Amino acid sequence: MTTSEQVVSGERADILEFLGKHRYFLRHTAQGLSDEQANTRSTVSALTVGGLIKHVSAVEQHWAEFAQGISKPSTPEETEFTPEMIAEWENNFRLTDGETLAGVLAEYEKVAAATDDLVRTLDLDTRYELPAAPWQPPGVFWSVRRVFFHIAAETAQHSGHADIIRESIDGQKTMG
Repeated sequence: MTTSEQVVSGERADILEFLGKHRYFLRHTAQGLSDEQANTRSTVSALTVGGLIKHVSAVEQHWAEFAQGISKPSTPEETEFTPEMIAEWENNFRLTDGETLAGVLAEYEKVAAATDDLVRTLDLDTRYELPAAPWQPPGVFWSVRRVFFHIAAETAQHSGHADIIRESIDGQKTMG
């Protein structure tokens, strides 16, 4: 039996169900969109449906690494943002040349499956110190459990953003 086939119950099953529900809403929001529509800025923000899926996938992967104790070095706080830095940040929220909605959805599925395996296997009580950040005081620790709930919260929040963008594109809503 592979890790992804292991039967889980209790808290782990709840976490998997919670993650799965919000991932479904995000994926459903993109259903039937062309690459052009998935990359459409339909509100005043720079967000796109495809870009949000890309962003959520990257964020989930980052936090899954954190949950495994894989930490990346902190970067010094930048005091001045160059046009290149701003463009790179904005590219996290849209499909760039060569990227497709199908491609970002496929990557998201891989990341989600890997995270689900971690939910099934990691010690939920293990704690790691959060990386240094301008908005984060030093000495704050999160449990692996909290990391998984944070991934679900991020997914739910961005799913709502994607739903608004999709409704502006063609009137389709995820719910209702």
